[in-house]
Amino acid sequence: MFKPKKMIKAVDDISFPVYRGETLGIVGESGCGKSTTGRSILRLHENTSGQILFDGKDISTVSSSEMRQLRRKMQMIFQDPYASLNPKKSIREILTEPLRVHGLDTPKEREHKAIEIMEIVGLSEYHLDRYPHEFSGGQRQRIGIARAVILRPDIIVADEPVSALDVSIQSQVINLLLQLQKEFHLTYVFISHDLGVVQHISDRVGVMYLGKLVEIADAQHIFTNPMHPYTKALLSAVPITHPDEKKERIIIKGDLPSPANPPSGCTFHPRCANAMEICKTQAPTLQIIDETQSVACHLFQ
Repeated sequence: MFKPKKMIKAVDDISFPVYRGETLGIVGESGCGKSTTGRSILRLHENTSGQILFDGKDISTVSSSEMRQLRRKMQMIFQDPYASLNPKKSIREILTEPLRVHGLDTPKEREHKAIEIMEIVGLSEYHLDRYPHEFSGGQRQRIGIARAVILRPDIIVADEPVSALDVSIQSQVINLLLQLQKEFHLTYVFISHDLGVVQHISDRVGVMYLGKLVEIADAQHIFTNPMHPYTKALLSAVPITHPDEKKERIIIKGDLPSPANPPSGCTFHPRCANAMEICKTQAPTLQIIDETQSVACHLFQ
């Protein structure tokens, strides 16, 4: 007999707003659903239920042709700066293609915009006739950023945009993203496992665990007053910046549960030092603590 297939929920029952002009950081362990969330926002993954509201419109139900038009306003920066660029196309073709696909500008105007955006991201006009393999990782990521920004989108989902880069290059790319946000009034959903990077760039931070959002708050509150036990453990793992700094390391016991067979109740309870009986049977909902912070934990409900 064939056993019925189990449905694995990569992301389950999450809801959060993204405000115009802000950077919302999303953090969590590998496999917690960060990238799936980002790709679902842009409908690169189709959601099985729920809504994705963009300017008040549910884009999860629009037709392919309508979604094609919306993609001009919604762009993505991918984690791998090499795999995301077509190796058979020159940088000129890579940058002008989004403008051509959306029927924007004349060929001469597209050329001018390509030159302009290359200079903005710190590269030169003579780079346009080169191919992706001729650039370093940091330069390729700058090209990926240029391709996302050239359409002047409203929102950009950045999926681990600096994790594949050397530490010395990461700060340059982060500063470039901040510069572009200010210049073009961009909104970012910034996905990362690096809390140091997230702290530097984010206005608000959402913490995910096993497909669920367990805490969301202003970046300042998350890093100075974390409330969820999982958030506290994540922050305790951030390396100290000075030898005299003292920090108590919180070790999370056990392994990350399988999303194919998640624990009942609060999915974090088998690894939580503060778990209560109710945590084993009832899943906590995201509760507003104050105007800047919400947490999904029975300790605060």
